[in-house]
Amino acid sequence: MKLLEEKIRSEGKALSETVLKVDGFINHQVDPVLMSEIGKTLASYYKDKGITKVFTIESSGIAPAVYTAMELGVPMVILKKQTSKILTGDVFQTNITSFTKGTSYELTLSQNYIQPDDVVLVIDDFLANGEAATGATRLVEMGGARIAGIAILIEKAFQRGRKRLEDNGYEVRSLARVSKLGRGLIEFTEADL
Repeated sequence: MKLLEEKIRSEGKALSETVLKVDGFINHQVDPVLMSEIGKTLASYYKDKGITKVFTIESSGIAPAVYTAMELGVPMVILKKQTSKILTGDVFQTNITSFTKGTSYELTLSQNYIQPDDVVLVIDDFLANGEAATGATRLVEMGGARIAGIAILIEKAFQRGRKRLEDNGYEVRSLARVSKLGRGLIEFTEADL
């Protein structure tokens, strides 16, 4: 997606060979015009895949997931990183480790928000090693639902996440694929959408 690549070039900051800072438009301050275009692009690709729900992991995936769900006319479900006193009843949980933060947490889904006949689109902001997306797929499968695809805003194509997900049989589509990072350096390879 050229619009996203342009935004990354103009406002993103490569802090190292593995860290790309996009907090000015994706994961701290959100650019609603960009998110609307992302939602339209993803919905256009997935419109004929029978999607019944869009899933994302809190918190950076919420904005693109909301816009995509709105375009598809389906609910959006947030997979929780932290346990909550109000999240009671039966839940599915799986442990994942964040590449960026280097911490582990229990990813949680209330069983109320998934049915065996659901067809789920998983949306995440970044794909590095694939741990978060793999955790999301585990929760969907615990609920007996089917995964139609995994949509990524920014893929670090030089890391193993895509291969890991594709080796497990998932279709991965990325809006921007970063091929190389370095202090002040951001290079792209061809994206899927």
